[in-house]
Amino acid sequence: MNLSHPSPTFSSDQWQMPVQTPLGQMTLVASQHGLCGAWFEHQKHVPDLHHLPWGPSQSWLLQAKAQLSEYFEGKRKLFELPLIPLGGTGFQHQVWQALAMIPFGKFSSYAEIARFIGKPQSARAVGMAVGRNPLSIFLPCHRVMASNGALTGYAGGLDRKISLLKIEGTLL
Repeated sequence: MNLSHPSPTFSSDQWQMPVQTPLGQMTLVASQHGLCGAWFEHQKHVPDLHHLPWGPSQSWLLQAKAQLSEYFEGKRKLFELPLIPLGGTGFQHQVWQALAMIPFGKFSSYAEIARFIGKPQSARAVGMAVGRNPLSIFLPCHRVMASNGALTGYAGGLDRKISLLKIEGTLL
């Protein structure tokens, strides 16, 4: 997974495409440089995408859709796309980079991520950054739990988090 420098805002070279997944509809957003966003329908913190044109033949969108299908079919454990998260602060990008390092079938805690990025007292801020992740599934925020192992919130809905963890064999 290649996490590139952030795309600060929407630009004229971005497109969107809805895709159907086993967990509901997602909207993917890409630029000519890579995938910028992936949000479930009714997810928290979704930006207004209405102004973006449809890009059903845009190559990164097609690749993201195909890789998502493979993931849900159990044929893919690692996404191979350049990821260019839309928006975010420097701190959020540190957290999102840490998310990219959590392997398939494993999980981490907010406190572990805080220590990893060198800010051990910022577990709560890490949680807020995880909740603002613009690349659901691709940056695996569903793999983050409380330090006590409790399943905490997920912007796409706790039921989806549980389903994703079951797909990865983390939950039985």
